[in-house]
Amino acid sequence: MDRFESLSVFVAVAEQRGFAAAARALNLSPPAVTRAVAALERHLGVTLFHRSTRAVSMTDDGAVLLDRARRILAELREAEQIAMGSRSVPRGLLYVTAPVMFGRLHVLPVINTLLASHAGLSARMMLLDRNVRIVEEGVDVAVRIGALADSSLRSVTISSVRQTIVASPAYLAEHGVPRDPADLAGHRCIMGSGVRAGSGWPFGPRAEKAAGLVPRLSINGIDAILAATEAGGGLANVLSYHSAAQIASGRLVEVLADHAPPAMPVSLLYDPGRATMPAVRVFIDAMRERGRRGGWA
Repeated sequence: MDRFESLSVFVAVAEQRGFAAAARALNLSPPAVTRAVAALERHLGVTLFHRSTRAVSMTDDGAVLLDRARRILAELREAEQIAMGSRSVPRGLLYVTAPVMFGRLHVLPVINTLLASHAGLSARMMLLDRNVRIVEEGVDVAVRIGALADSSLRSVTISSVRQTIVASPAYLAEHGVPRDPADLAGHRCIMGSGVRAGSGWPFGPRAEKAAGLVPRLSINGIDAILAATEAGGGLANVLSYHSAAQIASGRLVEVLADHAPPAMPVSLLYDPGRATMPAVRVFIDAMRERGRRGGWA
């Protein structure tokens, strides 16, 4: 196994947090993965992982190597893509990251269509409700929701999403419909624990916070928040693509829409060096087209 393959195995073990899981992800045998890491450790003269019968954890030397290894592998893949850049047919690996539900609802269908249309293309999706370091982790394109920080990365806005305050028809029939953000203080509120969580929800053209919201229920997953809201647990603040299907079916009702803050952009973020790669271009074009067609609420 050459040096680049050994680094790939090392990164897989680190990301999968185990030798057996890395072997499954790479379609290798567990002994082959163990041998590759051991050979890399002998070559470098360091120990990369603490091993026990129950867990695998990274040493300080391993943590230092991980960032460098990801960068080296990303640059190798980019060089391969650039070498194929003159070809108009997308091929190779496309690595995309997106928020969990947005990725499942709106990125995965685009990826599936591209894979069906281009036999030489493969894809890797990392769905996380947090931002990852694009360049360091070798990501080709990241889907981001909300304002972007200044950086050397290139971005393209493909659409927007907005805040929706929703509740079940049964809850509103029993507790009344809030007409003003101040009315929320008298209602049961269901809150998440992610980046949009907090003691207040934004309203108005300057997204002022509504004070005094004490959650009756806090949940760390949007699927569970929606389920609790449908069950009549209270009012929830979710993004429009989260609640679109439930509102359309009547399972949830939107309130306070006239007081909503400005919509948030949905953007694709990518390194300028990858802009000419056919796989990146075709993915960006497909996502822009989905946004133009109103592919998400």
